[in-house]
Amino acid sequence: MGEIFGRERRLTEGRWIVAILLLGSLLTFFVDAMFDVGYWGRSFFKLFLFLGMPLVLHFSFHEVNVFTVLETKREKGSFRKSLLLGALVYVLLMGLYLVVQQFISLETIEGAISENFMVDRNNFVLVALYISFVNSFLEEFFFRGFGYLKLRRSFGKGSAYVFSSLLFALYHIGMVDGWANPLITGLAILGLFLSGIFFNLLNDKNGNIYNSYMVHMFANFAINTIGLHMFGIIHLPFLG
Repeated sequence: MGEIFGRERRLTEGRWIVAILLLGSLLTFFVDAMFDVGYWGRSFFKLFLFLGMPLVLHFSFHEVNVFTVLETKREKGSFRKSLLLGALVYVLLMGLYLVVQQFISLETIEGAISENFMVDRNNFVLVALYISFVNSFLEEFFFRGFGYLKLRRSFGKGSAYVFSSLLFALYHIGMVDGWANPLITGLAILGLFLSGIFFNLLNDKNGNIYNSYMVHMFANFAINTIGLHMFGIIHLPFLG
């Protein structure tokens, strides 16, 4: 009887986690599409959703302890491996951009970012720092910590892998829409889905989000390097 009750409780917890993940992603997408709140307005709203809603569930279901995904576990060489992997991801993304840059217009992207998020040359450095360090952590906490590590307890690894990664990819559509032609945009969304799978894999053993956070941070370093070049803050001749 206790086992059945425990299973039902885990399923109930899982349904709440799914509902919060869907609500957080959809509301963020809705705000992007319907309101001109700028990057910082959007960021504060997302901070409220991505941290606030999991905390509500944390205090409602004590078994859903969201803070466990922040616990550090001493594993020899873990930080060094994540650092090296992050550096490799940086190099790979910069190389990938060099391959596809002929299909991408930085002027179009710059215009879309300026119009939709009110980000320009004057504030991009601050935005880039926030994206790299804070936004990376926030997304890892929501999609990998809450969306995978906690969800797998209710529905198993396979379902948690796919659901959290798919939602992570679709959540970005509002951000990248209009940056490039539909094919490149579709490939970017596919890449984000595969990245979500990879990030979950990095966290599987340790049960915390720090490995994926490190790699995610370096991925954003690469994107922001291109952004710094795009806004003319730095000049990198090899980027065109």
